[in-house]
Amino acid sequence: MDLPLVYHPDYSFAFPAPHRFPMDKFVRLHDHLSASGLLHSRNLHQPQAASHELLLLAHDADYVSRFCHNELDAASQRRMGLPWSERLVARTKRAVGGTLLTAKLALQHGLACHLAGGTHHAHYDFASGFCIFNDLAITSRYLLAAGMAQRVLIFDCDVHQGDGTARILEQDDEIITVSLHCENNFPVRKAHSDWDIPLPRQLGDAGYLKVVADTLDYLLPLYQPDLVLYDAGVDVHAADALGHLALSDAGIAARDSQVINACLTRDIPVCAVIGGGYDTDRDALARRHGILHHSAAQIWQARALG
Repeated sequence: MDLPLVYHPDYSFAFPAPHRFPMDKFVRLHDHLSASGLLHSRNLHQPQAASHELLLLAHDADYVSRFCHNELDAASQRRMGLPWSERLVARTKRAVGGTLLTAKLALQHGLACHLAGGTHHAHYDFASGFCIFNDLAITSRYLLAAGMAQRVLIFDCDVHQGDGTARILEQDDEIITVSLHCENNFPVRKAHSDWDIPLPRQLGDAGYLKVVADTLDYLLPLYQPDLVLYDAGVDVHAADALGHLALSDAGIAARDSQVINACLTRDIPVCAVIGGGYDTDRDALARRHGILHHSAAQIWQARALG
């Protein structure tokens, strides 16, 4: 069996060309992984769209309704950062369903990767920073409510703090929020995660990887979670338009391998989502996101052979 991967064609659709959000990166990532032989019909899993009830696990019913029916006011749409459309609603619901499916596959097989996900700026009753519904919070609460996990640790390595996740889950004792982020970056007003690790601008591979290793070595034995939701944002890359950190491709690969290995050697399943990444060269960005899936596949194959 090959590494389980989750994707749906709804993830990318026609989008205003000059828009900062790279809506086509998801299909480009799919095509990159397919061309490399990593993604194929035997390991591709397509999710259902998130139900209304599922969204309400982490969001206000009125907010959900206003977004789905194009009733957000102008200020709310500006904060969301995305032009509303029915395709956006379909894409958003499908991607939440994708992270939940990825988590279920991870619990079943030990490791699974999404080709989307990580919408950590979505708050209880408003969208922010291109994030509408918080897949990390929804998935965590679903798994606990369904008895599929007793403790979940969210390990967020996107360059921006997961402020929405932190605020939604601040009273959830069995969901541990961890955010490693560039300190001087969006959002300006930081939330309080269970563990915030602010990083200085232009931090490179060596310094970053040491922080990741030290954090994992401390927190995984401390909490012994039943699942880690890993937000593998590539906006930590030196070439990212919105990042301000200085990681290389090799540094990102080392980080992804470090996180996955630290969990799997402790028998903790990993559900990985791609998080943020911004570059006008969309093919380069897709390859950058694909580092996660290639790193995970190498570990998957090594463990199968071992």
